[in-house]
Amino acid sequence: MSKFFYLETFGCQMNVVDSEQIVDLLERVGYAQVETPEAADLILLNTCSVRDKAERKVYGHLGRFKPLKDRRPELIIGVGGCVAQQDGEKLLEKLRYVDLVFGTHNIHRLPEMLAGVEQEGRRRLETEFLDADTRRGLFPERAAKEAVTRFVTVMQGCDNFCSYCIVPHVRGREISRAGGEILAEIRDLAARGVKEVTLLGQNVNSYGLRETGEMSFAQLLHAVHEIEGIERIRFTTSHPKDLSDELIECFGSLPKLARHLHLPVQCGADAVLAAMNRGYTRAQYLDKVARLKQVCPDIRLTSDIIVGFPGETDEDFGETLALVEAVRYADIYSFLYSPRRGTAAAQWEETLDPKDKQARFDALLAAQQRISGEIWQSDVGRVLPVLVEGTSRQGGAQLFGRTTWNRIVNFAGPADRVGQVVPVRITTSLKNSQVGELEMEETRAAS
Repeated sequence: MSKFFYLETFGCQMNVVDSEQIVDLLERVGYAQVETPEAADLILLNTCSVRDKAERKVYGHLGRFKPLKDRRPELIIGVGGCVAQQDGEKLLEKLRYVDLVFGTHNIHRLPEMLAGVEQEGRRRLETEFLDADTRRGLFPERAAKEAVTRFVTVMQGCDNFCSYCIVPHVRGREISRAGGEILAEIRDLAARGVKEVTLLGQNVNSYGLRETGEMSFAQLLHAVHEIEGIERIRFTTSHPKDLSDELIECFGSLPKLARHLHLPVQCGADAVLAAMNRGYTRAQYLDKVARLKQVCPDIRLTSDIIVGFPGETDEDFGETLALVEAVRYADIYSFLYSPRRGTAAAQWEETLDPKDKQARFDALLAAQQRISGEIWQSDVGRVLPVLVEGTSRQGGAQLFGRTTWNRIVNFAGPADRVGQVVPVRITTSLKNSQVGELEMEETRAAS
């Protein structure tokens, strides 16, 4: 008789891939996934601690499960991911109803930990980091499933230690996966019908730099580009200081590489960038943007920006606004600064009034919404190639896919177009997506 598990995932694409691994592992030991915690024998949260709000949300969710545990003491509750890595034993001490805690390097140990709880009633904790000699647990084989797009992890960890960022403390130091393993996985995915892969890492631009004899990230992109069946390649996340000329050139020489790059700037002022320990200046960042647009004129950039970092002045914020206007990002992900325990910046005094911080945030949001609206509105009337990923949530025989710029497009069309790149005329541009019409005549001609 199957046992049942419920899984919630918080955070970035790396956590999504980690949750896929969790599902694979649990299914192998006889668990089946359910959609509600009330139906589960095992409840797991795969957590994020990059932002203070995300961490507080995790603790709030865990509190919802305590009444279930009170009614059913045999229910097992576990926490994995970045909050688990950061808080470790404190989680077990603070929340007595939590049974197991596993860090970002210990997902592969989940079945063993679970057996200890089930058979011996012991609460379990595993938060040790793996090193290069024991890294196979970081890059496990993943179960096959039908999909048009898949994430492929190419590295784990980060060596940059930006003063505000918790990632190196919860994901460990940089470890690159062997290039041969990556290419073998992608060939297998292509053979199973996957058309698009997104290469993942905390800083993919530094892939292979610390591994003797390993290829560079640009060389890896060239090798993936040669794999038959793969029609589109994406990658995230990129650190600007490691964006090499070789990698920039890929956007001009690799047709399968999507014309979209997420390049987090975080701030437009040199003084703040230095305090953040970002490793580049405003001028250096803008130079790389200019070179990207030179080799690939239709590239669209997205970015992360932190508002209200300790010491940020009105002039500093003005430089950020000016940079946003100069680059003209397609979208940004903006955040009010929140100190993360364990980082260098957490020790620094914040002098900016919360109202002023919010006012800056609102001004940035207004400027970016105007720019984004202009960029996405410019697509209306154009016929764009869209990789069809599946049926749309909109219903009514609607399909959805993405343009090269990673924009979701919903349109009516036959289900047999899933997995194909089809021409779609954009008719409406909404805040977070677009609406289009399938160009049937062009589709028939292309086939």
